[in-house]
Amino acid sequence: MEVVLSIAIGILCASGVWLILRPRTFQFIMGLTLLSYAVNLFIFSMGSIRVGGAPVIDQATEIDPSMYTDPVPQALVLTAIVIGFATTALFLVVLLASRGLSGNDHVDGREADL
Repeated sequence: MEVVLSIAIGILCASGVWLILRPRTFQFIMGLTLLSYAVNLFIFSMGSIRVGGAPVIDQATEIDPSMYTDPVPQALVLTAIVIGFATTALFLVVLLASRGLSGNDHVDGREADL
């Protein structure tokens, strides 16, 4: 499971960096979004991945903290997803306004060689 997760984080990070380096604004925004997904997965994986674990602590038995996952990274990732969605929506609105004013969506304002 850890290998699949690390490969997914690497692919998302590499794709995000590649899109950030593109000359168009929309590709830049999508690159930032993919990079934020990679960071969210990385933070989520820091809370220890446990498949089939109990979601609630059983008070009848002795409590062993190593048997449960840390809920703080899950809360951080949930908050980051909501903030990332709002930020992406704001960037897209600014992109549409910029395209309406200038007539193109290039980062540097001039035609790019694609």
